[in-house]
Amino acid sequence: MSRSDVAERFGLSPDSRRLEEALTHPSFANERRDGQHYQRLEFLGDAVLQLCASEALWRAFPDAAEGELTRRRAQLVNGEALAKFARENGIPAELLVGKGAESSGVRSGTNVLADVVEALIAATYLDNGYQAARSVCDRIVGAGLDEQRTFRELDPKTLLQERAQGLGLATPEYAVTDLWGPAHERMFKVEVKTGAEVLAQGVGRSKRAAERDAAEKAIAHALLQGGVAHAEPEVASSEPISEQDQSASNRSAG
Repeated sequence: MSRSDVAERFGLSPDSRRLEEALTHPSFANERRDGQHYQRLEFLGDAVLQLCASEALWRAFPDAAEGELTRRRAQLVNGEALAKFARENGIPAELLVGKGAESSGVRSGTNVLADVVEALIAATYLDNGYQAARSVCDRIVGAGLDEQRTFRELDPKTLLQERAQGLGLATPEYAVTDLWGPAHERMFKVEVKTGAEVLAQGVGRSKRAAERDAAEKAIAHALLQGGVAHAEPEVASSEPISEQDQSASNRSAG
């Protein structure tokens, strides 16, 4: 893998001034005393990537609410995902790092590599326009987006149960922890736990909708962190309340 290969993957000319800037770590710029490094480009590239990922998710999940789309975007463009892309495409070897910083392992740092990927996106955007940058971003988030589509097609409660079993955890259990709102617009809050560990909380217009929301949040956090983590409720589901759940609500209210 060479600098020309990196340039090709981002649709840039090998002699692009912005390519070199995007691949220059601040430590190298400080040693040369010219101040040109990737951080300004990273600022712009982050915004371009957020827009491209948002557009891709908006098209891929036409019925998803804002909260779900926000969570999905965070999964697609988090530092680990961007650093993985950088490593798979030979970027660490082409990064210009100062002699003093080389021994610190900065070249392989997750945050550094994620910033460099965003800087390269900005370079593509500035040199070749939005459509070229969008094509690059689509490749960066493509695998994660396909994975999200697959997971969403499966029942999240079943998927969470399989995930828990794979981690050697107890079977997830769901419990209603709160009810509010008038009888005809009752909202449910449900927590899902395995053993004594609360995995996530979900909100919905029925018990079933809240359970699905909780399961989806637990799965999302497991994917991000390689295990199960806490997640707080964010967005209520739009699923209509069922007669069975409505009856339960009325009993609770009484």
